[in-house]
Amino acid sequence: MPTSFIILFKRLFTSFIVLIGVSMLIFTIARIIPGDPARIALGPNATLEAVANLRANLHLDESIIVQYGYFIWNLLHGDLGISLYTNRPVLLDIGQFLPATLELVFVAGFIMVAIGLPLGAIAARYRGKFIDHVIRILSLLGVSAPSFVWAVILMLMFAFYLPIFPIAGRITDSYTIQAVTGFLLLDTLIAGEYRAFGDAFWHLILPAFALALSGIGQAARLTRANMIETYDKPYIEMAQSYGFSEKRIASKFAFKPSLIPSMTIIGLDFAAMLGNAFLVEAVFAWPGLSRYGVAVILRKDLNAIVGTVLVISATFLIVNIIVDLLIAFINPRIRFSTRRS
Repeated sequence: MPTSFIILFKRLFTSFIVLIGVSMLIFTIARIIPGDPARIALGPNATLEAVANLRANLHLDESIIVQYGYFIWNLLHGDLGISLYTNRPVLLDIGQFLPATLELVFVAGFIMVAIGLPLGAIAARYRGKFIDHVIRILSLLGVSAPSFVWAVILMLMFAFYLPIFPIAGRITDSYTIQAVTGFLLLDTLIAGEYRAFGDAFWHLILPAFALALSGIGQAARLTRANMIETYDKPYIEMAQSYGFSEKRIASKFAFKPSLIPSMTIIGLDFAAMLGNAFLVEAVFAWPGLSRYGVAVILRKDLNAIVGTVLVISATFLIVNIIVDLLIAFINPRIRFSTRRS
């Protein structure tokens, strides 16, 4: 059996077990948080009879084991219940808000890789020199501040003092784009609205950079450290003795082996952006799933809380599976060791 299928099967099975554990944990936590979901949903002026009926409909009068059984049964039938916050099916809410968050995270992840990895490679190639010190300082600044701090700083600098970028939202209200995929960049291209595409992309730059800055610093630091360690390997000295150019040594013999240990952390950072995005979405009024998740937590919307956490957890696990497959593809030692086992 091909190595990639073996790795994929193992990770899918492990991920399934993890998702079961996550569902049990978040289901329990959501129900022991103080507050009556039925009372919160209906408001303080609701009658006791109305509150009791809603509690019965939500099975809140049953034991937590019975409630979890109802949840699993509905989940197997593709039903996550009704959100008490929006009065719509949770799956419909997730389908509406998830693409906005994924679009933000994908662009932020691309920025993280496209900027962080080259910066780390440059710093390693010119270690100890001025450009290395500058990149290390910038990387430390990126890592030391959380994403929402960068969101506020970028908004103040490039939306208020220098009004270059828009302050909030995904697109200017004057554009009306029919949702096909939910990803505005794709939907505008499908509709042939290239000005709307530029507008949507312009709205995306600041929140994506705010979300990516800490990851850029992390990627640059890891790549630099791994490449410096690689430069001390004997085969690098052999390549230098054969007269290979420094550019070729850096790109072919040092960068690729150094990328393997960095990819695991970069994959985790990319997946963690889903959880970190809620503060950035709050600052930029970005209508994404993370912002929706905060709103339903504050209202103790049980169905929406569990559904949101499960979707974010599943996305996190999928990203890690993809990273493992990429590492196995890049590193032949992993492929061969898996075959022998």
